Amino acid sequence: MNARNREDAVTLEILDAVERQNDVSQRHLADRLGVALGLANLYLKRCTRKGLIKIKQAPANRYLYYLTPKGFAEKGRLTAAYLSFSFDFYRRAGASCADVFRHCVDKGHRRVLLCGASDLAEIASLRADEHGIEIVGTFDPACRGERFIGRPVWRRLTDAGEFDACLLTALIDSAAHYDDVAAKVDPARIMIPDVLRLKPARKTASAGDGGPARPARR
Repeated sequence: MNARNREDAVTLEILDAVERQNDVSQRHLADRLGVALGLANLYLKRCTRKGLIKIKQAPANRYLYYLTPKGFAEKGRLTAAYLSFSFDFYRRAGASCADVFRHCVDKGHRRVLLCGASDLAEIASLRADEHGIEIVGTFDPACRGERFIGRPVWRRLTDAGEFDACLLTALIDSAAHYDDVAAKVDPARIMIPDVLRLKPARKTASAGDGGPARPARR
């Protein structure tokens, strides 16, 4: 997800939250967006400056938020754009994961570790069954839960045990996530779906071969 799509997604979340509950707190917004309180406040002020939201002060130092006519119109536009993007992303991501899994089958890689808890990871888990691929779990240092898509989550790669290959599924900071994994796993064993549009300089799975991938021991 690029910066513009991310900003649009955050704006849509804010407009939706305000429409549902006009006395929504900034802390609630921050929790819903998964960002720091200060950043939620920044996004809210940006929506106000754009004329999408009107703020009124209420008793007890509280604030009420209302969507303006412009805000309602923008929410409708962003919703339509999001649905269109979602369907297109699902189609492209599914095809991209299928290509990667065919490569895995050709190389004899059956146990795959997802790297990054995301929508792409969910799509990959659905397409994996079609190719006889076993998803062993997900490596993601930032993931809060202990399980994702019904499988374990590891915050340290060394805890993941053995796997044949990694599939990069991080949508945010994909390059940084790749560098983190490549520092511990042979880059030839890191599969990168084309949908990420990431072409690292290091050697990737499409250009190499070798034995089962194992995290480097510390």
